[in-house]
Amino acid sequence: MSKLNWLISLIACAGITSISLPVRGQAVLPYIPKLDSGKLEAQGLQLLQDAVQLIRFQQYDLALPRAELATQLASGNYETWFVLGGLYIQEKKINKGIKALEKAEALAPKEEESILFSLGNAYFRKGDYEAARDKLEAGLDIKQNSPEALFDLGNTYLKLSEFDQAIESYETAFAQEASFWPALNNVGLVEYEQGDRDKAIEKWQSVLKVDGKQAEPQLALAVALFTEGDVQKGIELGKAALAIDNRYADIQFLQDNLWGEKLIEDTRKFLNNPQIQEMVSNFKDSPAEGKSELPPIP
Repeated sequence: MSKLNWLISLIACAGITSISLPVRGQAVLPYIPKLDSGKLEAQGLQLLQDAVQLIRFQQYDLALPRAELATQLASGNYETWFVLGGLYIQEKKINKGIKALEKAEALAPKEEESILFSLGNAYFRKGDYEAARDKLEAGLDIKQNSPEALFDLGNTYLKLSEFDQAIESYETAFAQEASFWPALNNVGLVEYEQGDRDKAIEKWQSVLKVDGKQAEPQLALAVALFTEGDVQKGIELGKAALAIDNRYADIQFLQDNLWGEKLIEDTRKFLNNPQIQEMVSNFKDSPAEGKSELPPIP
């Protein structure tokens, strides 16, 4: 009996005839060396540092794949997931960002407030305002001195129609950082919606004393004065504001920046003024750059 026939008989006797013999030319499995997990994690953390440097130069498309690989090589390090989550949010991949940030939260020390702040910001962008409030409040329980987080919390309260809490949060943010004009500006937004136009006007005038080159408070003040009957002053201020940033002539942009229904209604009337309409028609094809609703992710 040949060696091959003997092998076949042995397989049959053993009842394992379902096993197939290798055919000529079958690929050989590659040799897999033993990997050093410590070195892999070190490489992951180096990739993370590279990603952070790229983020500083706003090269998010180059930073993202490095951060993704870093989470695979150093999956137990919360910082890799934190950076990846922030990049996903920056790229408007909100659900993926939240998932990565939740992973970071699970791995991080209990006193890591920055992850809670980032999650609050992400939930706000998703429109889950109750979850945003919970995360931001939890972060502020750890670190009270954070104007940006207080501003985000004020915006969240505003979306939840918790106006008194919104004002308190904005004012605390401004008290912590006197140059943080968006907080004071948004107090005016709340007061206008509450029907206290005089207080709103005072707030926007105060904002312009802090920074007179900002379009938003200038346009809001223009609309308020126009509505109060000071038409010429309102038009003058409105033209100056739109010359700075003509995106504020777009109602959707104003809504994205948390302008409420009353102020939007009065703004529509203001924008229908012939002098303002003429100006807006001249720069519809040349949009300007301006601030977004929330501060950019660092």
